[in-house]
Amino acid sequence: MSRLDSFIRRLSAQKILIEHALELIADVPGPILELGLGVARTYDHMRTLAPEREIFAFDNVVVAPIDMLPDAHHFILGEIRETLAFCAPRVGGRAALLHNDIGSGDEIHNAATRAWLAPLVPPAMAPGGIVVTSFTMDLPGYEKLPTPPGIRANRYHIYRAPRG
Repeated sequence: MSRLDSFIRRLSAQKILIEHALELIADVPGPILELGLGVARTYDHMRTLAPEREIFAFDNVVVAPIDMLPDAHHFILGEIRETLAFCAPRVGGRAALLHNDIGSGDEIHNAATRAWLAPLVPPAMAPGGIVVTSFTMDLPGYEKLPTPPGIRANRYHIYRAPRG
């Protein structure tokens, strides 16, 4: 498969998953956490589809076009492994959706990220909240959900936080 085909599949999968996840959280209160703002494609899609939700975007660099940046309150700049653990007062509640967009094609990088990220997720999540991630995570008590049709196996993963 060409890199272009792989890129198109990744973006198509993200679109399908974000739309599916937003349906799954319809009855779950709380903001959305976007880990890895990047050039703001997925952030922009979520804010378009869920304008009633607060979305907090995390990243350690600014590369998004200026008109795609969240306002200063909703953009948390810094190392995510440091900022996610202490964002609760700013976010104001536990997240209905966490979209992890900081994975890479490098399994060593993903394993290292998984090691520090997985313990930070449960304290940030609302009961019944949804985690969408490009790599598996050890989230005790979370239910691993099937991905919607059109997404290759093991490309993305969806977890639901315990309901209570």
